[in-house]
Amino acid sequence: MDQEFTKAYLKVGRDTLFNVLRKYKILALRKKYRMRTTNSHHRFYKYGNIIKDIEINIPNHVWASDITYIRTVKDFCYMALITDTYSPKIVSYVLSDRSELNGCVRALNKAIYQKKP
Repeated sequence: MDQEFTKAYLKVGRDTLFNVLRKYKILALRKKYRMRTTNSHHRFYKYGNIIKDIEINIPNHVWASDITYIRTVKDFCYMALITDTYSPKIVSYVLSDRSELNGCVRALNKAIYQKKP
């Protein structure tokens, strides 16, 4: 298409080109690949939310944790996070090459060590 535009003495930028292709429904859309990381339909016991009725008025009263994956060039790495539910600031995090309990425990120990009175 670039040669055709040059022959017609037209200078078209990327965004304009995509807008024109989208308008005439000739833009080839890439298929989005999403990795499913949460499985709520497992055979293991699911604990209830024990803090749903607690009023949180001070920092570091309740911490929540989560784990997420980060895609790298070769594979994935996993990040375990400890957040303060009052602020919600990240209290601690640990990167690991495996999604095992060890990463979460290390993040918790790091948070406890850093928040000692």
